[in-house]
Amino acid sequence: MPYFDMASSAPLHPVARQALLAALDEGWADPSRLYREGRRARLLLDAAREAAAEAVGCRPDELVFTPSGTRAVYDGIAGALAGRRRAGRRLVVSAVEHSSVLHTAAAHKADGGTVTEVPVDRTGRVVPGAYATALREAPDGVALACLQSANHEVGTLQPVAEAAGECAAAGVPLLVDAAQSLGWGPVEGNWSLLAASAHKWGGPAGVGLLAVRKGVRFRTVPPTDERESGRSPGFENLPAIVAAAASLRAVRAEAAAEAERLRGLVDRIRARVPELVPDVEVVGDPERRLPHLVTFSCLYVDGEALLHELDRAEFAVSSGSSCTSSTLTPSHVLRAMGVLSEGNVRVSLPHGTAEAEVERFLEALPGVVAQVRERLGAPKPAEAAEAAVAPDAVPEPEPDVALVVDSLGKRCPIPVIELAKVIGQVPVGGVVVVLSDDEAARLDVPAWCEMRGQSYEGERTADRGVAYRVRRRA
Repeated sequence: MPYFDMASSAPLHPVARQALLAALDEGWADPSRLYREGRRARLLLDAAREAAAEAVGCRPDELVFTPSGTRAVYDGIAGALAGRRRAGRRLVVSAVEHSSVLHTAAAHKADGGTVTEVPVDRTGRVVPGAYATALREAPDGVALACLQSANHEVGTLQPVAEAAGECAAAGVPLLVDAAQSLGWGPVEGNWSLLAASAHKWGGPAGVGLLAVRKGVRFRTVPPTDERESGRSPGFENLPAIVAAAASLRAVRAEAAAEAERLRGLVDRIRARVPELVPDVEVVGDPERRLPHLVTFSCLYVDGEALLHELDRAEFAVSSGSSCTSSTLTPSHVLRAMGVLSEGNVRVSLPHGTAEAEVERFLEALPGVVAQVRERLGAPKPAEAAEAAVAPDAVPEPEPDVALVVDSLGKRCPIPVIELAKVIGQVPVGGVVVVLSDDEAARLDVPAWCEMRGQSYEGERTADRGVAYRVRRRA
């Protein structure tokens, strides 16, 4: 079964497996002890730290191992905020950070701190200069800024070097979440702190990295102990650490050639999916992106149903649609980008993915999407095309003729499907009002208008839910 969800967790690299098995025999002792077995374990730990530090681009004594990448983020943010408490209590983050960063920001805010979210453009990228603006306009002192190196949902690369320069000019440290990109190469720029997770590059789960540059004010939040420079308490999982460092070195050696190969496969998906499946939006930056990841959204499709059908077709993919989450809200990344969230599919190819597997996915996808759309009663492509904008001119609108679509209590994509079915019932210039209490409609109704050539005229609060106003243009 083709596994296309490397962005969630990569398969264990063969080198990691070999190193793990060897370290289970050689690295079981306490590396803080002075007897022979302890000294052997210490040598393994030091070698792993040196290898990981070389890959990160920092000194070995600047890097510690943590129980997970999430723990590295938590500890990195908490330690930097505590160390710079006198500078201020404001934390600056981008709107598309990983949930571990946003959860830490929420905890900081609940504790009396303040948080600024830097917006992104429609590709999911922070606009250069945005961090300088956020730091300059902050009404109080900024303790720390955070920016991911690459987005985990759409693959967009962030301008880390530029943001790091802007932060350095303002005297504010920058923490980089490099979980998605570290296996492909070092993070450029004068960053101050860096967090990463081994299972994202083919190492074992349960190992994270936290690098803190010399000169960064940092105070570990208690409780602490003497291990890992006092920054990550608890007995080190030495076999997993050795395997993580060995696999990081191995994937880096393969990165250039594999990135070129996988980028070609992803380019094929980006080009072919809109040709094979009607009403699809490919999201994320088309150029400045991770080589192995592509995300697209399909109109009139329930994301959970789509993932189930793809699983039945033996493809493991991921999604940011609201209907695939327990919260019933769309991905915060897609929301910040302002793109279609329904029928969202994220394909992230692991190392070694065969071209034939990608071709088989492209062959299966159109039928799967059509099947889900038919089950939901979505309009056929020919029917939907009748409401498209005329190519040369938009006619003058007639007086408002309002038609109300009551979709209260219905989850997306049903509100958009019902909108598509009735838009042709009002004259050109007429208005359809969609009532919905599904948070995803706030993204999907405007996205539908842009894709189908209609005019989205905003929203207002209704007695129950929200009323979205759409004007027919053709």
